Amino acid sequence: MKNLAVFASGSGTNFEALAQACADGRLDARIVLMVCDKPGAKVIERAERFGVESFVFSPKSYPSKADFEGEIVQMLRDRQVDLVCLAGYMRIVGSTLLSAFAGRIVNIHPSLLPSFKGAHAVEDAVAYGVKVYGITIHYVDETLDGGKIIAQRAFPYDGNDPDEVHRIGQKIEHELYVETVQKLLNN
Repeated sequence: MKNLAVFASGSGTNFEALAQACADGRLDARIVLMVCDKPGAKVIERAERFGVESFVFSPKSYPSKADFEGEIVQMLRDRQVDLVCLAGYMRIVGSTLLSAFAGRIVNIHPSLLPSFKGAHAVEDAVAYGVKVYGITIHYVDETLDGGKIIAQRAFPYDGNDPDEVHRIGQKIEHELYVETVQKLLNN
């Protein structure tokens, strides 16, 4: 069985989708660590419900990104993590973590990359007036939402409500992330 770490900064619905898939056998893995950079985030409660160990930190309490990433890398190594899944982790991954887990960090993003990178992808797409939205899972590299694409799923939407796009997209995210992580673990 493979070991996963999930990084999140917010509500943790993608964390929960992965944790539930591990619990019910759709994902042949276990989440051994949840990393959160926002003390008080809802994902912490979700991790507790699933009995997943959490490392919650405040980046400002460290002298540098390399310092907190170094601590995270050690925790990942200690738990023999095979794959790191970013799930709404709103922090750019730095070279310390990237070099230690090169090719083993994936991210889920709420647009059809390479279009609409960054934290406001859905809002930017709605403002642009696109008619086909989507979800992308990609490897993480040193560029913002620019790593090699692993999987994508598109959906039509002809409205102008970012919240509705997020709701539709989230259902797809939960399914696609589980499917994609299982494929990665099989390879």
